Amino acid sequence: MSAKNVNGPGGKKPATAATNLIAGGGAGMMEALACHPLGGSVYVLRMGHHSDITDTIKVRMQLSRRARAPGAKRRGFLTTGKEIVKRETPLGLYKGLGAVVTGIVPKMAIRFTSYEWYKQLLANKTTGAVSGQATFFAGLAAGVTEAVCVVTPMEVIKIRLQAQHHSMADPLDIPKYRNAAHALYTVLKEEGFGALYRGVSLTALRQGSNQAVNFSAYTEFKALLQRIQPAYNNKELPSYQTMFIGLISGAMGPLSNAPIDTIKTRLQKTPGQPGETAISRVSAIAKDMFKQEGFHAFYKGITPRIMRVAPGQAVTFTVYEYLKEKLEHSHVPLVSGQYEE
Repeated sequence: MSAKNVNGPGGKKPATAATNLIAGGGAGMMEALACHPLGGSVYVLRMGHHSDITDTIKVRMQLSRRARAPGAKRRGFLTTGKEIVKRETPLGLYKGLGAVVTGIVPKMAIRFTSYEWYKQLLANKTTGAVSGQATFFAGLAAGVTEAVCVVTPMEVIKIRLQAQHHSMADPLDIPKYRNAAHALYTVLKEEGFGALYRGVSLTALRQGSNQAVNFSAYTEFKALLQRIQPAYNNKELPSYQTMFIGLISGAMGPLSNAPIDTIKTRLQKTPGQPGETAISRVSAIAKDMFKQEGFHAFYKGITPRIMRVAPGQAVTFTVYEYLKEKLEHSHVPLVSGQYEE
C-alpha cells in the first residue's frame, strides 16, 4: 500500500478497525517480548536495555534533585542505573513492569486503530490520498486518544512504583506499593479515581506531539523509499527497511517533547494539594526546575527515553505492517471492508 493513500492497489478498500486492532495489539505484544533483556545487570554496562529498565532509570533521572548544589556532579544514565542495582538489586529496574505489560497491548491497539480511522476521516474522499498535514493531525489525535484511554492511568501507577527507593534486598524494608494492582488499589482508596488522571493534559500533549511527529516522519520516510524503489510503490517495504525507518522516526518524537515528559513525571509522582489547579502545579514545577537545576533539567532522562522508544517503534512498525498485510490477505470475514460509522 502507498504510504500516502488509504486505499490499496486498484482502489482496494482500506483495512477495517478489527484488522488494525489485532495488528496493533500484536505489535505491542511483540515489542514487549523483543525488548525483554537476556541478562540481569549486564544491560547497564553494555547498554542493552529493556523498555522498563530504561524507563525506570529515566524516571529516576527526571526525579533526581542532584546537581542543584554548586559543584555537585551530575548523575548520568549509567550512574543512575548502577546506583539502582547497588541499592535495590537488578529487580529494582523492573519497577512498574506490571503496569507497562498490561498497558502496552491495548495502547498499541488503540494507537493504530484510531490513527487509521482519523487518517481515513481526513483523506481525500475521491482518491484516498492523505496529505502531510492530514497525517500530522491523525497522529496528533491518535496520541491524545491513547493518552486518555490507556496511557495516563498506566503511567501514574508506573511512576508511583518506580519512584520508590526501598531496597529489594532487605525483607524488612516494605514498600508502600507492592505491585501494580496494589498501587492501583491504594491510589484509588487514598486519592480517588481522579488521581489516575493526574497530568492527563500533559500526557495528552506529550503523546499527541510524539505520535504526530512519529507517524509523520515514518510516512515521509516510507513514501521516499517507495518512490526511489518503484518495485515497492504499491507494496509493503522489506522488514529491514521498515525497522530502520521505524527506529529513526521513533527517536524523533522524544526529542520534540522531552520537557513535557519531564514535567509530567514530576507532576504524577506526588499527590495534589487541596485547591491547587493543574496549571498552577505545572507552572510551579517548571519554575522550580529552571531556577534550581537550570535548562538541562528539562531534558533529564532523554537518553534512556530514546533508547526505550526508538527500538520499540522499530519493532512495532515492522510487526504491525507484517500482521496487517497477512490479515488483509486472509479469508477471515472480520478483516475485510471499511470502518463502520
